Amino acid sequence: MKELSLILEDEVIPIVTIICLVIISISIALLLYRVIKGPTNPDRAVALDAIGINLMAMVGLVAVLTYTTKLNDVILLIGILLFIGTIALAKFLEKGVIIDRKHN
Repeated sequence: MKELSLILEDEVIPIVTIICLVIISISIALLLYRVIKGPTNPDRAVALDAIGINLMAMVGLVAVLTYTTKLNDVILLIGILLFIGTIALAKFLEKGVIIDRKHN
């Protein structure tokens, strides 16, 4: 049974991880097309969110491929920045400005 886990760890996991990285790269390329060509601004916003999620997945796959946990902070940072960017973009699409300034 130990031999089977070594085969999985040494041969199958890196191959599957690289295949997933290629598929996510293709997905990001298609989402970039949607960001540039998107018919409406909400479509562009959704595509940007999906690009951020794909970037998080890519960093996670690279962490699996390199057998490290040091990239977990990078994944969290991308998630936080993605959340802040989504809130700012939603506010801009709704009101036209991000920071409200009241003039008396």
